[in-house]
Amino acid sequence: MIPPAANLDHNGNDEMSQRENAPMHAKPLEPHELEEIAAMTLAHYERRAEAFRDRTRDHDVSQNIAALLRHIKGQPPFVILDFGCGPGRDLKVFSELGHAAIGLEGAAGFAAMARTDSRCEVWQQDFLELDLPAERFDGIFANASLFHVPTQELRRVLRQLHAALKPGGVLFSSNPHGKNEEGWNGGRYGAYHDLEAWRRYMSDTGFTELEFYYRPTGLPRERQPWLASVWRKP
Repeated sequence: MIPPAANLDHNGNDEMSQRENAPMHAKPLEPHELEEIAAMTLAHYERRAEAFRDRTRDHDVSQNIAALLRHIKGQPPFVILDFGCGPGRDLKVFSELGHAAIGLEGAAGFAAMARTDSRCEVWQQDFLELDLPAERFDGIFANASLFHVPTQELRRVLRQLHAALKPGGVLFSSNPHGKNEEGWNGGRYGAYHDLEAWRRYMSDTGFTELEFYYRPTGLPRERQPWLASVWRKP
């Protein structure tokens, strides 16, 4: 029996569900398999876009937003990329705080919602086919999004995010943690790393650790499915 773990909502949902995971792939995924993973995961969100927005609209991730902003050097406003912005809840917060916020989202329905609700620029891009400007951002906010990247592609994607940060820029990430497994959960693909593995991927791609914590705050570890961490590009 696979134990309960964090739901794969890529915008911060703390509900519990069942995973259908396996150890990290010994055999590399073929290009067509990666395309299928991306297409099926995005299609899952597209079919549930309205319900997802309603369910996650009031989720409080202010702790995560503060963790990113307090580590960015210099004077605000900052240029922020909300990576996997979903319907735009957090994108709107960054904008209301006075920052120059840009969203990136793979699901067309979410991207449209985010543009309407936040009035911010939103780029529709697949996480596995990114096209990002070099050294554009002071901070990247990857809240409940990077775990959708298959492990074999993770270093490549992290290097692209690293290149998109200004020198000294900061990346925040929050992902459901696990025992270094990956697989399908109700039509969505996810990879679940423990802290040691996540640190290895981040350091391998040039990031320096600033802090980490588990969420929700104040609960026993077995009831804290989310691993949040903050990293700097030297």
